[in-house]
Amino acid sequence: MNSKKNIAIFISGKGSNAKNIIDYFHDSTKIKVKFVFTTGENYDLSDYCQERGVLFFDSNKKESYTQQQITLCSTYNIDWVILAGYLKQIPVEFISRLNHKIINLHPSLLPKFGGKGMYGKNVHAAVLAEKEIKSGITIHLVNEVFDEGRIMNQYECAIDMGETIDSLEGKINALEQRYFPNSILTIIEQMTIIE
Repeated sequence: MNSKKNIAIFISGKGSNAKNIIDYFHDSTKIKVKFVFTTGENYDLSDYCQERGVLFFDSNKKESYTQQQITLCSTYNIDWVILAGYLKQIPVEFISRLNHKIINLHPSLLPKFGGKGMYGKNVHAAVLAEKEIKSGITIHLVNEVFDEGRIMNQYECAIDMGETIDSLEGKINALEQRYFPNSILTIIEQMTIIE
């Protein structure tokens, strides 16, 4: 990778993965986190971003999320968008404008337990209800179909006897924190070589 790639992070939740990504790339010569965009109310994250020189935007109810995101990505020359707990489906128009350079983190081993309504504790409850022996995370490229883009990385954890939704969520969060930032770097490097 010859030049630094600009990334934006889209979130809907608390932003723990966003913080991890920001910290991971803070001194990177390859990746620059330009901004975080949220559809939630993340005032703690706003301060966190400001302290680290990362811009922070929350959804402007006056215009569509998509138009706001397109404008921001254009203004800040974004090369890649990272979905880290972002719950809105990405419109085809946005995917096309970014030339499919969107990476999503999903809290199950896709293709199992993906699609509409499959996020957070809903995923873990479904995994346990099906009596799976393992779960994990999937890092994939985004296409026009919810959770069906090209799978780039998967990381697994065992499901123990007596596993609860909360204990499984803890295992999944640990996998996300450990593997997601480096996977982002690896994927961007691989896809840049292909270009």
